[in-house]
Order: sequence, then C-alpha cells, then structure tokens
Amino acid sequence: MNEWLEVERGDAPLVVSFPHTGTELPAAIAERLVSPWLACKDADWYVDRLYAIALALGATTVRTRISRTVIDVNRDPSGASLYPGQNTTELCPTRTFDGEPLYREGAEPGAADIAARRAQYFEPYHVALAAELERLRAEHGRVVLYDAHSIRSRVPRLFQGELAHLNLGTNRGASCAPMLRRAVEEACQSPSFTLVTDGRFVGGWTTRHYGCPERDVHAVQMELACRSYLNEPAMPAAGNWPPPFEPARAAPLSQVLQRALTACLNFAHSATGVT
Repeated sequence: MNEWLEVERGDAPLVVSFPHTGTELPAAIAERLVSPWLACKDADWYVDRLYAIALALGATTVRTRISRTVIDVNRDPSGASLYPGQNTTELCPTRTFDGEPLYREGAEPGAADIAARRAQYFEPYHVALAAELERLRAEHGRVVLYDAHSIRSRVPRLFQGELAHLNLGTNRGASCAPMLRRAVEEACQSPSFTLVTDGRFVGGWTTRHYGCPERDVHAVQMELACRSYLNEPAMPAAGNWPPPFEPARAAPLSQVLQRALTACLNFAHSATGVT
C-alpha cells in the first residue's frame, strides 16, 4: 500500500472518500511552487475530522494525504472540464481558486509530468476506491459512496454570492436513487444550516464516475461551506487561513453529518432488509 494512501476498512455498505484533505507536497514538486501555503490554500480543511464518526458507523474511508495541487483525484483524468463554461481548476492545478499562480514562472507541469502524476497518485487512489466499492457491493448487494468536501463560503472566481452551508450533489439525479437523495436531504434539515441540492456543485468526477444506480452503486457528494464549521475570515491570508479546528464549534455540523451518513446506511441496508 502507498504510504500516502489511507484506507480504513469497515464492513458496512458505505464508503466515505476524502480526495482533498491532503496537504503533503513531494519535494521535487514543492521546489517549483510559489509557496507551500498557496499550494494548500484550497484544501478541504479538517473534513476528515468532521466525519470521524464514519468509522464507528462501520463505513470504509479512503483518503489521500497528497495535496490537490499535485493532482486532483476528483477531476476527469482526461483533463476535460467538469463544468464547461465556468471557472474551475485543472487535473494538475496551476492556479488557486482565486486565480493566483501556484507555480513559479516556467515551472508549470507539462504533459509528461501530468501523466507521471496520474500513474503515481491518481490511479492508485481510484484502484483502491473501486476495490472497496466492489467488495462491499458483493457482500451487501448495494453500496453508497459519499464524497466529502468543503470550500470557502465566498469564492467570486468560482461562484456568485455566498454558498449554502450544505451542498448536496447527485449529478442532477443520475448518480443515485431518488430515495437516497431524499433521505440525505431530510437528514440535513436543520434550523442552523441551509441546504441546496445540485446547485453550483452537482458532484465531481468521483460522483459521476462511480454513481451507477442500475448496478446498485449510489454516489453523492457533499460540499460544505467552511463557515458551517470554522471561523472563516472574510479574506484568507497566510496569517489567518486555515483557522484552528475547534470541536465545539464544529459539533452542530458533525451531528447533521452523522445523520446524513446514517441515512446512507439505512438506504443501503434496505436492499437486504437490514435496518
């Protein structure tokens, strides 16, 4: 197993993936970057800690410790845009969400570099993810993939205004059964948090690639606005971003997310009559 790839196996029919919580930068790549802070600025900060309950529920988790700046394992490996006509970041990003250059001039990754990163990091991550989904589907008949993310509440280059607290993506209904979508929506109802389904974020490559209700592999993405669990600054800077993780501050959201994971499990178990 690759040291940067963390797979925690459970027996329940639920896989929770963390493609963007990593911050590790291989030395040969780090020396080409403008700064380590910029390279990690757009990480999904502390999201794996928000979902700590997943293992206790029996879920399997798959996480890469490598920064998305090295390669984004939630992008189409062909390089095709997931959101044609809208600003986004590439398979091997060259700019931050705010448009800042990540690499020193002339040091951006070329085609051979991108291919090498795909082989070294992208492919092993998805081999592991696919294997866990198939293992659990074979055992239970139905499995749910829950792709866990977060993003700053305001990123003008990517979307207008302020993002909802919870953003559920189902590839516009194509990646999961309607029953699962409704169950997660109901679980996320809270007077403290707003919810949008298939809004600005409908699911990345992982949700779209693996979600196949016809095979009883159901995939959803949850994109969290960072203000829902962090004291998010108006303007991120090296001195204030990321803010520290405060469990008490994040507890209300963690409770909602536990309900969401439980809803996924209940749906998966309903295929075999287990409740």
